[in-house]
Amino acid sequence: MTQPRPPIRLLYIDDDPGLSRLVQKELGRHGYEVTLAPDGDAGLDLLDQTDFDIVALDHYMPGREGLDVLPDVLDRPAPPPVVYVTGAQEGRIAVAALRAGAADYVIKDLSEDFTALLRSALEDALLRRRLERENEEAQEQVRLARDRAEAMLREVNHRVGNSLQLVSSFMSLQQRHLSDEGARAALREAQARIEAVAHVHRRLYTSGDMERVELDAYLEGLVEELAKSVGPDGSSPAITLDAQPIWVSTDQAVSLGVVVTELITNAVKYAYAPGQGGEIRVLLKADAEARRAILTVEDDGPGLGEGTPKGTGLGGKIITAMASGLRSVVEFDPAHKGVRARLAFDF
Repeated sequence: MTQPRPPIRLLYIDDDPGLSRLVQKELGRHGYEVTLAPDGDAGLDLLDQTDFDIVALDHYMPGREGLDVLPDVLDRPAPPPVVYVTGAQEGRIAVAALRAGAADYVIKDLSEDFTALLRSALEDALLRRRLERENEEAQEQVRLARDRAEAMLREVNHRVGNSLQLVSSFMSLQQRHLSDEGARAALREAQARIEAVAHVHRRLYTSGDMERVELDAYLEGLVEELAKSVGPDGSSPAITLDAQPIWVSTDQAVSLGVVVTELITNAVKYAYAPGQGGEIRVLLKADAEARRAILTVEDDGPGLGEGTPKGTGLGGKIITAMASGLRSVVEFDPAHKGVRARLAFDF
């Protein structure tokens, strides 16, 4: 059995007792429970005592006009919509009421059309309020779903980062049990590659943005970790970073991090003799308008010789694959004294 619809609670504020009783009688036939107030202050007192679905507010009243009362009505927490009622044909009053926050207005007269027009305006205002609330509820549900998804993604990144860190630790333990220096070097390089990927996931689960990575901050942390792992003593090359702030996608950050790791590792191995020191520079320059950046890794070593970079085995294939994922290639500057590798990419 269908439950009867509850009455619509209307507060009608008007100093005309005859018209007020007419509104109460006519709208009562259409499912309204009409409470009358003879002036603005009485209406505000009723609003303090009772919840109303909607308010009809007259303009000309003794003491305070409707435009003086309207802000006090709308200043309440979750105020009901207000339909402004005026006997004046002046459009400026209606415009002023709408600008002050009224949902609609009706021109008051003594004909039967007035109550019909008032009821239509009340129903339109109630419908708009209901749609606004449904839209707010839908947006809140979307926000909650997004927050849950971001929390899950943050947890995934946290777990992936921890798992990669665990793999890196296993590789570090394995290095200690190897006597072959070549095998140990290969494990160190593989460990550096894993750390580059892990560092992206660590930044993601500590960041408020689950889709993008602040590349300059990421490179700063990555370079710091590489300096500790590939050059732990003072005689090793110094790794410096000069990066302009840009944001890139997570996939781009992973690819760029692996490329930087490979190029720095290569420079540590081939640019300077053991104990010589020296400097390896990582530069990131961006053109915000063109949405294009250039990543450079350079050293002051002996250079490429005949033009072919050393260590172009697995590391070279990894660099080529990562650059391809960025729709780019790594280019070497033959005019530079040492090795200067450049990678241009869109962000």
